[in-house]
Amino acid sequence: MSSIKAFRELQNEVTEWRRYLHENPELGYEEHNTARFVAEKLASFGINHIETGIAETGIVALIQGEGGDGPTIGLRADMDALPILENSNKPWSSTIPGKMHGCGHDGHTAMLLGAAKYLAKTRNFKGSVALIFQPAEEAGIGGHRMVQEGIMDRFSISKVYGMHCTPGMEIGKFGICPGLALASVDEFDIFVKGRGGHAAYPQRIIDPIVIAAQIIVGLQCVVSRNTDPLESLVVSVTQLRAGEGYNSIPEHAQISGTVRALSPTLRDFAQRQISESANGIARAFGGGIDFKYHRLEPVTVNHPEETSLAIKAARDIVGHDAVTDRLKPTMGAEDFAYMLEARPGAYIYIGNGSTADVHNPAFDFNDEAIPYGIGYWVKLVETSMLAA
Repeated sequence: MSSIKAFRELQNEVTEWRRYLHENPELGYEEHNTARFVAEKLASFGINHIETGIAETGIVALIQGEGGDGPTIGLRADMDALPILENSNKPWSSTIPGKMHGCGHDGHTAMLLGAAKYLAKTRNFKGSVALIFQPAEEAGIGGHRMVQEGIMDRFSISKVYGMHCTPGMEIGKFGICPGLALASVDEFDIFVKGRGGHAAYPQRIIDPIVIAAQIIVGLQCVVSRNTDPLESLVVSVTQLRAGEGYNSIPEHAQISGTVRALSPTLRDFAQRQISESANGIARAFGGGIDFKYHRLEPVTVNHPEETSLAIKAARDIVGHDAVTDRLKPTMGAEDFAYMLEARPGAYIYIGNGSTADVHNPAFDFNDEAIPYGIGYWVKLVETSMLAA
């Protein structure tokens, strides 16, 4: 196990960067100040190859090692905040009402900047490191757009890695899930068509609210009675909109929700089954539907060789027992999945200690995790390039 003393020496400075970013959150594709801050720091480290404006506000910077020719490894951090009103009561709380770094992206960005400063100074590796600062992760589109704009080919990235803070996991610990790690996520809208009228005369109307209620109940069986209980699929209705008055039955109702799955087959099944179920129920009541299904992030899959390298790098920093290498998949989603579809790589979790959960108004990234995150990135680069 390598000492993290060198990375602790960066902690105070990187903490200042992290807290500045926390005070100044920006939503997806609005990260102009964040991108400017990142680019200025990278330039101050002596990094000459910095490209901005990728996927609007994204950045990719290259550091060339001094160990000779070799591949390029990509390290990714997300930069965007969430539309949440913060109540963490920290001195560095968000200065922008209704926006906060509620998922630790300020910490992710700061840790990668810390690793960039260290790697730009030491350059103890072969090949190159591509530092990927991604916008719009929370919208599920920033990673996809960076891939579509060709960053993997343009920067000759052969492998790519991501990291996310995890409340409830102790500081100084890491965890990773080999293979299937996170679910795909999709969104659906069901527009129920009825015939409106006076609430006093229900026999004259086709009530879209009643139809919507029956559809919602019916959707509960998509998982419970149509899929293998040992497979992972979640169908959640999250919105229901209908009507404006007390004495009028509306013409339309709208049901919206999400689908999360751990396999493409289940994803396809859910799309088909939701449409067929909703259409059948609506027709039985004399109504109809329009159905829209929006595919977002695919399943996040960690690749075997890269997962092994990630585990080794983490254990080089914190020791064998502080790295859990058999985490179970979760039904959360990550647009880093698009990068893992484009190139082999791995996505690891770093402990954030006993804090509020992510997407909670009281959440704050734990600055005590900073030296471990920096150390992981550095050891990952050095380990990967030795294995190249």
